[in-house]
Amino acid sequence: MYKRARSWMYHDHLQNNDLSDEFESGVEDFITFSCANPTYMDGTKIRCPCKNCKNKAYKDPEDVRWHLYKYGFIENYFNWTSQGEPIHHERFVERENLLASMSRNDPTQRNDYENMNWDQRMVNDAIGQHNVPEHYDSSPNMSDEGPSESFSAPTTNDSQDLFFRVLESADRPLYGCGTKFSQLQFVSRLMSIKADHNWSETSVTELLLLLRDAHEGPNTIPESFYAMRKLVSDLGLPVHHIDTCRSGCMLFWKDDKDLHHCKFCGEERYKNQKGIGDGETRKLTAVTTLRYLPLAPRLQRLYASVVTASEMTWHKNHVSQEDMMCHPSDSPAWKHFDTTYPRFAKEARNVRLGLCTDGFAPHGQYGKNYSCWPVILTPYNLPPGMCMKSPYMFLTLIIPGPNNPKSKIDVYMQPLIDELKMLWETGVVTFDAARNELFRLHASVLWTISDFPAYGMLSGWSTAGIMSCPICMENTSAFYLKYSRKPCHFDCHRKFLPLNHSYRRDKMSFLKDKIERSAPPPRLNGRELWARVRSIPSAIEEPNEKPSGYGVEHKWTKQSIFWELPYWKNLLIRHNLDLMHTEKNVFDNIFNTVMGVKGKTKDGLVSRKDVALYCSRPGIEVQSNSMGPINKAVYTVTHTQAQCILEWITSLQFPDGYMSNLKRCVNFDESRLMHMKSHDCHVFMQRLIPIAFREMLPPHVWGCLTEISMLFQTLCSVVLDTKAIQDLERTVPILMCNMEKIFPPAFFDHMEHLIIHLPYEAKVAGTAQYRWMYVFERILRELKKKVKNKAHVEASICQAYITEEISTFASYYFESHVRCKRRRVGRNDDSGGARSRGAFSIFNYPGRGSGKEHHRFVVGEELQIAQTYVLVNCPEVDPYLRQFIENFQGQDESELDKLISSQFAQWFKDFVS
Repeated sequence: MYKRARSWMYHDHLQNNDLSDEFESGVEDFITFSCANPTYMDGTKIRCPCKNCKNKAYKDPEDVRWHLYKYGFIENYFNWTSQGEPIHHERFVERENLLASMSRNDPTQRNDYENMNWDQRMVNDAIGQHNVPEHYDSSPNMSDEGPSESFSAPTTNDSQDLFFRVLESADRPLYGCGTKFSQLQFVSRLMSIKADHNWSETSVTELLLLLRDAHEGPNTIPESFYAMRKLVSDLGLPVHHIDTCRSGCMLFWKDDKDLHHCKFCGEERYKNQKGIGDGETRKLTAVTTLRYLPLAPRLQRLYASVVTASEMTWHKNHVSQEDMMCHPSDSPAWKHFDTTYPRFAKEARNVRLGLCTDGFAPHGQYGKNYSCWPVILTPYNLPPGMCMKSPYMFLTLIIPGPNNPKSKIDVYMQPLIDELKMLWETGVVTFDAARNELFRLHASVLWTISDFPAYGMLSGWSTAGIMSCPICMENTSAFYLKYSRKPCHFDCHRKFLPLNHSYRRDKMSFLKDKIERSAPPPRLNGRELWARVRSIPSAIEEPNEKPSGYGVEHKWTKQSIFWELPYWKNLLIRHNLDLMHTEKNVFDNIFNTVMGVKGKTKDGLVSRKDVALYCSRPGIEVQSNSMGPINKAVYTVTHTQAQCILEWITSLQFPDGYMSNLKRCVNFDESRLMHMKSHDCHVFMQRLIPIAFREMLPPHVWGCLTEISMLFQTLCSVVLDTKAIQDLERTVPILMCNMEKIFPPAFFDHMEHLIIHLPYEAKVAGTAQYRWMYVFERILRELKKKVKNKAHVEASICQAYITEEISTFASYYFESHVRCKRRRVGRNDDSGGARSRGAFSIFNYPGRGSGKEHHRFVVGEELQIAQTYVLVNCPEVDPYLRQFIENFQGQDESELDKLISSQFAQWFKDFVS
C-alpha cells in the first residue's frame, strides 16, 4: 500500500526546473507526520531522509524540506519508520477498505487515505472507530465463566451519517473556492487556541463576529462559539448526565430512573417539584447531576491516531534492565497480574489503568465552601515520555458538590465500575490505526492513587482514629495521648524489628518499662481481605449506616465497590499510599519541631506532659500541673540558630524551575517557612535538610534526619534498584525506632507511621512517579482554572474538558508550522544552539547563558574542583577514572572520594600529555 500511495517520492520531482505539485504536497505531508511524533524527534528537530543525510541527522523542518527538494529521498524509503511509522506488513487491512465500508457511494470514487487533507484524515480517524463489523468477535472472555458473546456494533447507517456530516465541513471552504482553509480546519485551529489559552466562550464569540465583519465577501465563519462547538461536536466523545440524590444516597438510573424521590432519605429529585400533576410532562431540572464521561470511547481514541496507537504496546516491547524498575510494567505487581491472567496479557494492546480521585475548592480558599470531586484514569501502556501526561489522562466522573461524598463516593462510581466490568469481560471492538486492523480491547485497573483521607473513601477502611493504618488495621499498637488528646503511633515500630534486636528489650528509650515481644502485623492479601468484607453491606445498599462493630473490632465503613471487579482480590496492591502527601507532612513536622515554630511544633508544653507520662526522659519532662516554661530539647535549635538557618535559606539560588523562590517563604518574625508547596517540601526534604541542620544539631539527631532524607531520595528515584529497596525495607524499622528515641510521642501521627510501609509498596508496585499525586494535583489545578461559571461548576468543567479533548486530537493532524500546546517546547529550550562536533558530551548539553556574562580567572582550588567535576561527569573519561581507582585498591569509599577530588585532575593531565 505504501509503495503505491507514495510513488510520488521517486517520480521526477523537477518539471521544467520547478518542483511538481505532487512532490511538494507530499513533502508537506511527510513533515507534518514527522512533527506529530515527539518520541522520534530531538526537541523540535526531525530526522532528515534525504540522500545526503540518510536519516542520520536531526534538522529543523525547514532544513529538511529544502534538503528533500534538492537531493530527494533515499532509495526505497516508502515506510517512514525513522519518523515513527509502524513497520508495514502485507497482511494489514488497507485503510481504503474501511472507508469503502462506510461509503454510501461507489467505493472506487473515494480518495485513498494517503491523499486526504489533514482535516479529512482527522475525521476518518475520529469517526472510523465507530464503524466495526457487526458480531465481530476476536478474543475470549476474561472471566472464568466461558467465552464472551458476540459484540454488536452501532448501526452502519448511524456511522455513515456521522462520518459524512463532519466530512462536509472539511470540504466546505472558508472563503470562496480558492481559499487555503476549510471550515473544519479553521474551527479546529481556533478550538485549539481556546483550549491552550483558556479563553472564555464570550471572547471567542466576539472574535468570530470581528472576523465575519472584517471579511466583506461570503464566508462560512461560525457566528458564535456555540455554533462552532456544534460544528465539531461529532468529533467529541460522549457525556452522560445522571441525576443524583442531594445527599448522595442513590443515582436515578437503571431501575430507579423514573423515581422522583430518594428511596433512602426521601429527598426530592427535581427543583420546584411540588405542584406538578400526574399528567404533566414539563421538563424538570435535577437538584444535582453526576457527569459521566465514558471510558471506552476515550481508550478507543488512543488507537484512532497513529501517533498514540503505535506507542500503546511500548510496555511489552521495551527491554528492561535486570533488577531495575523504571516503569510499572517492570514491577512485580504488573508481572503477577500477567501471570494470573495470561489471556489478558497475551494482547499487548489491552490497557492497564490507574485511578485517582481528590477534591478541590473551585471558589478558592476564602470563597464559598464547595467541594468538587473529579475521578481521573490514566493508562500505563505508554512510554515514560507520554505516560502520566495530561493529554493521556481521562476525566471520567465529575462528582457534584457542594459536600465531600466521603463513603458515598461508591454511589457515584457505579457507572464507571459497570463499564470497567464490561471492559474486562467483553471488551470493545477497536480499530488500531497503527496496524490497520480491528481488535477487541480489554482494560483493567491496577490500583488507585489518592491522599490518605481519600484512601479511606475508596478502600472502605476509615483512616481516622487509632486504627487509621489500613495495613496494620486492628493489630496496631497506637493509643490516645492523655494530654495532647490525639491518636499516637509512638513505639509502634519495634515489632517490625528482628526478634533478637536489642531495641526490643530497651525499657528506657521507648514506652516506660515495655519489652516488645509481638510479631509485626500481617499484611493481608486480597483474598483474605475479601473474606473479611464480603459480609459487610456496601454504600449502595446502606448509604447512611455503619457496619456493626465499627470503631471497636474494625474500621470498615462499607464494602468497597471495587470488590465488584472480578480481578480486584488478586491484585498485589489495590490502593497506594501517596508518597507526595506523606513526604510533605513528615517534612512539616520535622522542620516546625526542630525550628520551634509556635502553633506548629510537636514539642509544646502539653507534649512534654505526655513525655513525662509515657517515657523516661528526665531532661525534658514536665509535670502535669506545670504551666511552663519548658527546657530546650536536643532536637530543637535556639532562636539565634533558627535565624541563621533562615538567612542561609534566603541566600540559596537554584536552577530555573527547580523549586520556588524560597526568599518569599521565609518569615523571620516567626522563624518559619510559609506557603511552601508540596514540591518545595519535596526538594527541601531530600536536598536541604542534611545541610541546613548539620552544624546546628547533635550528630545522632542530624544523622537520623539525614537517613530520613536519604530514604525519601531512594523511594523517589526515577529508576528503582530492587536490591536497594529490599535493603531499605529491612532498615526502615531501625530508622523509625531511632526517630522514636529522639522525638516526643506527640510527633508520631499516622503520617510518620506510614513511612514503615512505603518500601514494601515501592518493591511491589515500582517507581513513585507513576503512583503519586503530583501529576493529578496539576490536573486538578487546570480543571479549577476552567471554572468560568461559578454557579455551575461541574457543567463548566465538563464543557471545557470536552473542548480540550477535541483540540488535543485535532492537534495530531495540524501542519508542521502550526503552533499548539502539544508542540510547545520548554520556555528555556532554544534547541541548545550549535553543538560542537568531536567535543566531549558534557560540553554538548543543550542550554544557554542566563543574564549578562562576566569574566574572571579561575585558579587554585576552585580550578581543581571545576576540572574534577567536568572529568567525573564525562562518560568518555570513565575508563581513565576506573584505571585511577585501580591504583588505590583497598581504600574505602570515603577515602577514594577524597583522592579523586584532590588528585584525579592532575593525574589525568599527566596521563594524557
